[in-house]
Parts: sequence; C-alpha cells; structure tokens
Amino acid sequence: MNYKFNEDKLIQELLNYVDRTYDQHYATDKYQATDIIIDSGHGTGFCLGNVIKYAKRYGRKGNAKEARKDLMKILHYAVIQLYIHDEENKTKFAPDQHDIGYPEYDGKLAPGHHSRLNDVTPEEWDTTSLNQAKIPFVSNENAPAQEWDRTHRAKGAPLCG
Repeated sequence: MNYKFNEDKLIQELLNYVDRTYDQHYATDKYQATDIIIDSGHGTGFCLGNVIKYAKRYGRKGNAKEARKDLMKILHYAVIQLYIHDEENKTKFAPDQHDIGYPEYDGKLAPGHHSRLNDVTPEEWDTTSLNQAKIPFVSNENAPAQEWDRTHRAKGAPLCG
C-alpha cells in the first residue's frame, strides 16, 4: 500500500510510543490506574476527557516536540477508548458481522448494561442523571459549585472542577 500521509510509519510510531508507556512508573504494578478506572465504570469519561485535555493543550505547552507528544497521548487514549467501546458492545453485535471490522449495531443493550447519559438524547439528560443519582432535582444556578454538582451529576460521576 502506498500511503499518502505516512499512515504506516505514524501508526508504527504510535505503537512504539504505547510500548514505552508500559515501561513507565504507572505500568509497573499488576494493575495500571487506567485498569481500575475502567473497572469502576469511568473508562469512557477518563479516556475522552484526556483526549479533550490534550487536544486543548496541543501547541500551547512547550515546543513542537511537546505538542507532538500531546498528539500521541490523544491517539493512545482514543485507542484505549476503542478497547472500552468494543468490550462494552461485544455482545451487541451478531457474530457474522465482524468480517469487515465494523459490525452493525442491533440497538439492544448487552446483558447487565443499563442506559447511561451517553445512551440518551440531550432532552433526556436531566431525567436520566437524576434517576441514576436518586436525588431530588434542585435548580439553583447561584448555589456553590459543590452544591450544584451534588444535585446535578449522576451517581458515581466525577466531580466538577
């Protein structure tokens, strides 16, 4: 294949970058912090939050080398999110639809999976969030951030700020 944008070399560079992260201090224990975050149900927010963080930081910290490292981090967190996505959805796909690598979604939740904020429309967010949190809705935009957060976030969701 003749890649126009050096995709083959860049993907190999990403793989080398990921390999090096397994040699760093946060990968020396049996479980990485990322494993624990994923197992606690916060993997998607963690990964996408880091993608946003490094995308926002791109080009604003350090030199071109640091900016390029931020791009590698974005890609690495996106790859981890692909893993989470596939793990959460593997029972949603019919086995014979994996031949092209992009199975059709059947719209059914996998056994044991429940609706999350990601699964509802923006109009349903408040209702879903409050149902999950099982706390009364208190709308007071002038309340301190901690009080607003307590009354608006889904149970188990990370705190604001």
